[in-house]
Parts: sequence; structure tokens; C-alpha cells
Amino acid sequence: MRNRRIRSAATTATTALLAALALTACQPSDAVGADPKPGSTAAAASTATDEPDSKATDEPQPPADRSADGGNNSGNDKNDSTDKGSDATSDARTTCTASNTKVTVTDVARPINHLLVTATNTGDRNCDAYYAPLLGFDDAQSVTRINEDSKPQAVVTLAPGESAYASIALGGDGSPDIAAYRLSVHFAGRDNQGSVGSAANLTLPEGTMISDSTSVSYWQSTMADALVW
Repeated sequence: MRNRRIRSAATTATTALLAALALTACQPSDAVGADPKPGSTAAAASTATDEPDSKATDEPQPPADRSADGGNNSGNDKNDSTDKGSDATSDARTTCTASNTKVTVTDVARPINHLLVTATNTGDRNCDAYYAPLLGFDDAQSVTRINEDSKPQAVVTLAPGESAYASIALGGDGSPDIAAYRLSVHFAGRDNQGSVGSAANLTLPEGTMISDSTSVSYWQSTMADALVW
């Protein structure tokens, strides 16, 4: 009787163990294509919500140089380039000629037998007065001699409204004895290979007398420097 109970209990235990194993092997979460466990739907939804929106990520971002109000700095850049362009124009240089200067010739009391040539920049750019004025009295076939001793240390540059000066020693090494009435003033180029531009044609002060040795100085930045020669 006791043995039958033991066998019955063993059989019952074996049957329970097999049933448990069968239940474990057939859990829905382990089957291919099985529905998710209850509660996993909420977790999946939470995960999807936390992922960034691909549409938002693909939206074009504003350029780095745009201002906070949605504009950009192109206007300021334009102003800067305009200012630089203005500076570049004001710093630009050209050669002084009769077309961008006003040229005059006047008599002076000291030193005697001298005239003063003045060229004033009437343009809107700096101009360089190279070397010496190239002078022609009346119908002379050659230019007046240039006093090489008067050469300055640097080229005379004229800002708009400024003047360059050159003196004419009428007697040169002797006494002036040739009457002169007209004077043409040409400007030398940077390479000193002749004149550039048109000439300024002037009327000489009444009673002007020149000589075969009349000479002209280089352009100077002041009247005093010019009249030394």
C-alpha cells in the first residue's frame, strides 16, 4: 500500500514537471512572429517618441553668418567694400598734366630775372609732377635747359588743391636780351621719355626777356624751394 502511494506521488511529480517544461517551451515571446508581451507596446511607443524626427533633422539650417533676426551681414559687407573702394580711389595716383592741373607763370621781385611756374592739382586724385616742366618759349625748336642741381630728393606728389613750383632763371649765366611773349608748359612722364598729355599755353608777363642760357628748375613742393634756383 505504501509502495503504491510512493509510485503515485512520483508519477504525479513527473507529470507536473513535464507540464511545466511544456509551458516554458511554448511561451509566446519565444515564438517567431509572436505578438509582443503585454506592456512592451508602451515601451516601444516611448522609444519611438524619444527618437528625433527625421523631417525636422532634414530641414535646412540658416547660414552661420546670418544675424539673429533672420537677416544676414551682406549689407554690412557691401558697406565695408564701398568704404575700401573709396579709400582705394583717394589713394590712386596719376601723372600731373595740363588736363588735371591749372598752370600759371608769374614775375617775382626776388631773385631778379626770375619767373615762377605754378601747377595746381584741379583733379580728384593725387598726381605726380615728375622731373621738371618742359618749357618752350615762343617758336623755340627745343625745350629750355633744365638745372640738374635743383633735383629734389623725391617726386613731388600733389593732393587735390595742392601746388608744385618751378623757377625760371631768365638770364642763366648772362643777361637776358631776347624778348619772349608766349610760353608752353609740357609735363614729363614717369619714364622721362618725353612729355605726356597736352601743353599749357601761357602768356608771359609783359617785358619778359630771356637768353640763350635760360634754365628751369625741377618741380618743388614749395615756392621758397623753387626760388632758390
